[in-house]
Amino acid sequence: MTQHEYIRHDATALAALVRAGEVTALELIEVAVRRLEAVNPAINAVVRRMDDEAKALADGVNSAAVFAGVPFLAKDLQSGYAGHPTSAGSRVAAALVVEEDTELVRRLRATGVSVLGKTNTPEFGLLPYTEPALWGPCRNPWSLDRTPGGSSGGSAAAVAAGIVPMAGGGDGAGSIRIPASCCGLFGLKPGRGRIPAGPRDAEPWRGSVTEHVLTRSVRDSAAMLDATHGPEAGAPYRIAPPERPFGREVGADPGRLRIAWTTAPRMGSSDPHPDCAHAVADAVTLLEQLGHSVTEATPRFDGKAFARAFMYMVAGEVGAEFDDLAHDLGRPPRRGEVEPLTWALGLVSKAVSARELASALRLLERCGKAVGRFFTDYDILVTPTVATPPPRIGALPPSRFEHLQLGLLSALGSGDLIKAAKALDRIAAGAFEFLPWTPVFNINGQPAMSVPLHWNAAGLPVGVHFAARSGAEATLFRLAGQLERERPWFDRVPENLSQKG
Repeated sequence: MTQHEYIRHDATALAALVRAGEVTALELIEVAVRRLEAVNPAINAVVRRMDDEAKALADGVNSAAVFAGVPFLAKDLQSGYAGHPTSAGSRVAAALVVEEDTELVRRLRATGVSVLGKTNTPEFGLLPYTEPALWGPCRNPWSLDRTPGGSSGGSAAAVAAGIVPMAGGGDGAGSIRIPASCCGLFGLKPGRGRIPAGPRDAEPWRGSVTEHVLTRSVRDSAAMLDATHGPEAGAPYRIAPPERPFGREVGADPGRLRIAWTTAPRMGSSDPHPDCAHAVADAVTLLEQLGHSVTEATPRFDGKAFARAFMYMVAGEVGAEFDDLAHDLGRPPRRGEVEPLTWALGLVSKAVSARELASALRLLERCGKAVGRFFTDYDILVTPTVATPPPRIGALPPSRFEHLQLGLLSALGSGDLIKAAKALDRIAAGAFEFLPWTPVFNINGQPAMSVPLHWNAAGLPVGVHFAARSGAEATLFRLAGQLERERPWFDRVPENLSQKG
């Protein structure tokens, strides 16, 4: 199999070739490695290789498994693979070897995938772009001076560049959907409780984080969710199981859906870039042509208050992460071992009182419930996924002044000073300008997806965001399958990398 033949297949099709005996798992690993070596130097998506282990296991792949022998990459965050480090994009954790597979990884391995390595991610997955000090910036295959988004940027870049047909991602504020938009991929965030987070964690980021995959086809995403969803022992609660396999929903008629749409920002203050607004308008026209009932309407909640409360929640989680690292390292993390923003969040976590944190969590829950009530009148809400096409590398991180300010305040070791100076507030506000829609669906646990329906005049992908009510992943898959049939995107590949290899 050549690289050009390889990238013309999604994961479902590659597994079918393995089952038919037309290609072996080892042959797929070898072509994927050739692809990796051809394109990864340009995009810096894969930061840790595991293909020797994959080759050693290739002969034992169960050919009956849903993704038998399919090359796969894991995000280097949250999902732990026994015997390998999980750096979380941070120098402080780069050498910490995981002792056991997480529950999701056990289920991923059972699908038959061949895990070739780990992908680039920002430190602790905190940012919507992928430029960690540890690994350096990951680049977008559609334009190498642009970000692939974050925090699952390395996974998205690897899939868009054809290294693997799908890769793992995690989403705490949009981190599957953002890079899906930036890289022209399908990215679904399952609802809360659908995917296991254990055995160590129960509800990362107070339940906001969930894991899944980034793919080029809708059916691959559905098949992987079928293989990995479901409760685990010790989970705090259980979500209702699907009525039938998600894979059967992809080709099903979604019926006439009640769809609301908006481009009005909820967490940001600026209107979206014209390309993003146009992508939504075009999607609305298509939805109307498909027979859906489409209305302009916007959920209401206090976006600025949400942004500040979300920052307090994340600061608390970073502080708790520092405590876990202190246990694993046998000593507390040091300031020079993490990036200035991360250290500042850790300091703020000490300055936020239990009362402040509880109030912030209550505010987030109220905002999430307000959005949830909006879905009593609608099946789907459509927005831009992000507010701009993929920004240039270096455009989104804190400014030089903000870095200097954080460095100075952090050196003083006072979270109270950082709070008083509102340095993190300004950085958070800038981040929410880029992603003014996605985080609320992490807080309320509703499923949502980014669909690659638009490319702008510069040839950059612009995703469209669709959210459904709690537990309604089936609705999203039925709609995504309909959109994929009407506006197929699978054959669109980045031209600047398509000829490599």
